[in-house]
Amino acid sequence: MRITEADNEIVTKAVAEAELKTSGEIVTVVAQSSDGYTDVALAIAAFLAFTKLVSMAFLSDVTIGIADTLTGGWNTEWTPAALFGIASAVGIATFLIVFAILCIPAVRFALIPGRVKTLRVEDAAIRHFKVGAERRTHGRTGVLIYVSLKEHRAQIVADEAIAAKVEPEVWGAAMVDMLQEIKQGQLGAGIAAGVRDVGEILAPHFPRADDDQNELPDRLIQL
Repeated sequence: MRITEADNEIVTKAVAEAELKTSGEIVTVVAQSSDGYTDVALAIAAFLAFTKLVSMAFLSDVTIGIADTLTGGWNTEWTPAALFGIASAVGIATFLIVFAILCIPAVRFALIPGRVKTLRVEDAAIRHFKVGAERRTHGRTGVLIYVSLKEHRAQIVADEAIAAKVEPEVWGAAMVDMLQEIKQGQLGAGIAAGVRDVGEILAPHFPRADDDQNELPDRLIQL
């Protein structure tokens, strides 16, 4: 999904307007993806290679028959070393072929389990929150709205002062409003909807003071 200048303007305006009602500081971040998932691709390739070796061991007669056919079928006496060499070659070839296929981004993302994507997005959101928002406001009232495009997932992470007063489940409505728009291809409008909801949630608990200062950037941060 392409992030346009219009998206930036919509989100920046929504953050500025939401922060007129609350001392909470809202930070918005959009990442193309939260992880490369190379470790998962390696694990899948290794698992399939191991599965291939196990199947060859259990179907040893079939394996030897195929080997005889490939070598001309001349009643070859297969030594343990030769069989081990064949198994090793097949295992390595399976690993390399599967890993090469998984290096294609579209294939890799299609095969990554949804739970793994969710956990990686959660980890990325917390990591970026710690760097860009945690304890960077006077009252520890920072909130991060994080959207990961390739995973089609989003997270809302709040600083400790907010977490002490707002239950995690309360962010659900903001997430629903945000994702409804994003699913329709309206990235800026979706994040802006989430920002407005977050502002409404924060306002009763953290009303804006007369001397409140803008401590975190209003602009949409792109990773």
